[in-house]
This record gives sequence, C-alpha cells and structure tokens, in this order.
Amino acid sequence: MTVGTHARRPRTHVTGAASSAVRPVLEAPRSPARVLAAFSTGVYLEVRSDVEPSVIALITGAATRLPNSVLLAAGLPHVTVGDEGWVGDGCVQLGRLSLRAHRWWDPAPPLGPVDPLRLEQAAPRLTVGSPGLAGNDAVDLLAGSCARGWLLGVMTAAEQLVGLGPGLTPSGDDVLAGLLVTLRHLGAGTGTERAVWLADWLAATVTYDARTRTTPISATLLHCAARGEASPEVIAVLRGLAGRQALEPAVRRLHRLGHTSGSDLAQGIAIGLSSVLALGGPA
Repeated sequence: MTVGTHARRPRTHVTGAASSAVRPVLEAPRSPARVLAAFSTGVYLEVRSDVEPSVIALITGAATRLPNSVLLAAGLPHVTVGDEGWVGDGCVQLGRLSLRAHRWWDPAPPLGPVDPLRLEQAAPRLTVGSPGLAGNDAVDLLAGSCARGWLLGVMTAAEQLVGLGPGLTPSGDDVLAGLLVTLRHLGAGTGTERAVWLADWLAATVTYDARTRTTPISATLLHCAARGEASPEVIAVLRGLAGRQALEPAVRRLHRLGHTSGSDLAQGIAIGLSSVLALGGPA
C-alpha cells in the first residue's frame, strides 16, 4: 500500500520551563483543553478541569512571564482560537506540538525578613501611574478598609471589583492581584500577622466562583495571586521595596505591562504596602 496524504504527520516534541503553579494541572490526569487566545508571543489554553490554574500560558521569551506560564524552548505552534488540545499526564499536546516541562521556576519566591522602616522609606518612591480605576469608590473603600483591617469593608469592595473593567485582565482584578501578593509577601516578611490574615479572607472572597465572574485568564491569575504567585515584574517591585534590588527600574518595568495592567498592579501593591505598615502597629 502506498503511503500518501493520509499518513499521520509526526509530533514535534519540545521542552519548556514551567511555573510550579501549573504543576498540579500538568501532572493531573489528561483533560481536554482549547485555545482561548493566540498571539505572536503566547498562547492561552483553557483546561476543562477543576484543578487550578485552569488556564495555562505557553509563551516565548518575549512575553510577560505570568505565574501560570510555560516558557517554550522552541517556537509556538500555529493555532487559532477554538483549537483543541490536551493537558495532563505531564504533557501538553496542541496540534503537532507535544510539550513537557524539563525544569520549574517559582512564581512566589519568599522575600525573607523585611524591615518595616525600610518599607516606610521606600513607600514614597512607589509610583502608581494612571490606573484604569483611578478615583473609583470601590478602590477607595478597599484601600481604607485594608489599612483599618476592617474585613467587611474589604470583602464588600472586593465583590465590587472582581471582573470590573474591559480586557483579558480587568483593572479591578489587577488591583486585587497586586494587593493579594503584597499582603502575602510583605506581611510574611515583616511578621505582620494581621496582613496575612487579611490576605486569607480576601483570597477566599476573590477566588470564590471567579470563573463565572471574570475572564478565564483573569480568574486563573486571581487564584495564583491568592497564593502569592505573580510575574517577575511584580516580584521585582516587592524586592525593591524590601531593599533587595533597585526599586525605580523595577517600577518602570511594571508600568510597561499592558495598557493599564502595570499601573493597576502598582495600585494594588501601594494599597498593600500601606496596609502592611498600618496593620503592623499596635492592635
């Protein structure tokens, strides 16, 4: 028999460096997935699974390394929105691409001990830029409630902010993500237990039913932020505030993310920083 056009084309096997945040879904039993969005530097896959993160980003080195990313050692596959694939059993299969993680990176590296006095000195150098929700009443309520440790106000504001705004990652979600990561890392670094307690409650609020309240990509990033996981740009700003690296260049890199995402994340970081300092005082 002549082998013709019906012969199956071989798979292209590649490796990547994956965020440890996606390890649970990569190592879970195989589940179907579909392409949510495809760009020149990244492909977003939604996995039909109850395991979080439910969206995985396959990216090149030119893309923002989101905490749900797998950085490919080769180029991205040619796919379009709606294409089907599989994720699980240690592998991502999409078109002819078969991807396995050959190493892992930590999207929530611990800061270690942080001096509150250093944070106070660094706070004026944290610029917010032009966030998408500047002057929004819910953001103001969130900031004031966090600084006071007023849980009802925090939860009320968070309910209003989840999914608020246009785009793949709405501004309200970015503010909440920046806040969550900051409360986790700076709260732990300074030993401010009230900030970590607040982060626990805020995390439960913003991740509850997030898949039905915001975009799939943003819902996944909220789940990551709830665990303190973020892009290197966010982590770099926290390291700058803690005196581990230069702050101003890190803030400039953060502001270059997206249309308003960088400024929205910076606004959340600023709220978190103020809250950690306020909650670190006498109860």
